[in-house]
Amino acid sequence: MAQEFKLKGVSSLNLKNGDKQEVEVEGIEGGKLLLLKVQDQVHATSANCTHFGAPLKNGVLTPEGRLTCPWHGACFKVSTGDVEDAPALDPLSKYEVFEKDGAVYVKAEEATIKANRRTLNLKCSSVSNDQVLVIGGGSGTIGAIEGLRGGGYNGQITVISKEGYRPIDRTKLSKALLADISKAAWRPAEFYKDALIDIVQDEVKSVDFHGKKVSTKSGETYEYTKLVLASGGTPRWLPLPGLKQGELGNVFVLRSLQDAQEIVKAVGDNGKKVVVIGSSFIGMEVGNCLAGMKNDVSIIGMESAPMERVMGKKVGEIFQKLIEKNGVKFYMEASVEKAAPSKDDSSKVGAVNLKDGTVLEADLVIEGVGVGPATEYLKENSVVTLEKDGSIKTNESFEVQGLKDVFAIGDIATYPYHGPGGDGNPVRIEHWNVAQNAGRSVANTIANPGAKPKPFIPVFWSALGSQLRYCGNTVGGYDDVVITGEPEKPSFVAYYTKGETVVAVASMMKDPYCMQAAELMRRGKMPTKSELKNGIDLLKVDLPSEVKM
Repeated sequence: MAQEFKLKGVSSLNLKNGDKQEVEVEGIEGGKLLLLKVQDQVHATSANCTHFGAPLKNGVLTPEGRLTCPWHGACFKVSTGDVEDAPALDPLSKYEVFEKDGAVYVKAEEATIKANRRTLNLKCSSVSNDQVLVIGGGSGTIGAIEGLRGGGYNGQITVISKEGYRPIDRTKLSKALLADISKAAWRPAEFYKDALIDIVQDEVKSVDFHGKKVSTKSGETYEYTKLVLASGGTPRWLPLPGLKQGELGNVFVLRSLQDAQEIVKAVGDNGKKVVVIGSSFIGMEVGNCLAGMKNDVSIIGMESAPMERVMGKKVGEIFQKLIEKNGVKFYMEASVEKAAPSKDDSSKVGAVNLKDGTVLEADLVIEGVGVGPATEYLKENSVVTLEKDGSIKTNESFEVQGLKDVFAIGDIATYPYHGPGGDGNPVRIEHWNVAQNAGRSVANTIANPGAKPKPFIPVFWSALGSQLRYCGNTVGGYDDVVITGEPEKPSFVAYYTKGETVVAVASMMKDPYCMQAAELMRRGKMPTKSELKNGIDLLKVDLPSEVKM
């Protein structure tokens, strides 16, 4: 039952357009909400992001009423609380707010204020004969299936996933080696049962696009009216002695919950010698995590600094120094020759040999050398022509070129990018947020035929001793990096530029610079390289109302 609650220390709704004010709710321990003024109207919403609890008072509020989380880029529509961009799944609560007797009150239920979110209810009592079939169980899938039910789609929804478990927060695997499905899953199993979403453990063998049927390795056949290809990436194994898949025990990749469980089991009570091959974000995150668990960790990278090609040498060196503080040893500009078996057990790994003669003892090895599009089931298909990297080309709506009612999202999709420096050129971006936003876009297209796709700026984050934020895209290249702040702390913003255009932004301890940059990019109003070098402060740049993408 809704009640009236007084807001502590607020006597009137005297806010200016664009203002945000976090306030306490009297009579509710820990109860908080956020007051915001947009287009001359004051709104009251949940105070924290429903993704990881970031305080939204530190977020970015746009003139049209879009509120962006300062940490991971989740976006909400202030007027309704609805999610606009990933990675949040649940919307914000909205409260009726009003002045009375020289004070300000909201009308709400106490439990709703305490929950700090509007719990999404996707219950479905019956389904039509329309059938959406989703191949894969990752970030793109959860964006698609929740977007479908949340958008009013009442057809059948079936997910075919070779892992078989409900969608998890895969980012937790490398950041925390979380191996418990109950802690890693976004939703309880009952959530999908109530939504009449079937999750089937199986692996797709082939697709009959003319007959609209999918065949699996178990011998089952599934029909569809709409098909969403979201099969993600397949971790690469090095084609070197001792490092090929299944050749030696205690050599792992990290992609699934089972991978994390096997690594945790091999680590045991910790104190192990761990060698991570690859200085990618996955490699550095899992290495940092294992070092924090009191293991002896070495990371091998081919570049002169971690992530040098994508992030630049200066920023890569910041990452390296941060992780070295946690006890991790780096071997950069190094090439691996082979992995050797243990002297005590020839079935398991015992060392990694580098080409310069260095031998690194290893109780376990983790290969973090990238992923390839998981499209093996389409390689012999005469209807679809895969790109050179094995991905699938789509249009702005993520529709597969030349096919009706078929979409591709996530790691397997090469799509036109219209952000800064993109100019509609095809890109493939392996970001968690990109997959989920693509899934949401496809869900909107299916649930609302004729709806235009809503472009988005890619957002990425990483835990590297300090929290990294990143927005934009450097797949098309960059020629300079402008760094402001104090990188040694680290407290900085790095602007990746191509000519005068900023194509991407990275930051540490500088929230909400990245999210402000993303909103400026959407509006085509990001400052130029010269303006940044002349000291312009991004947070003082007004956000125009007009959105260009």
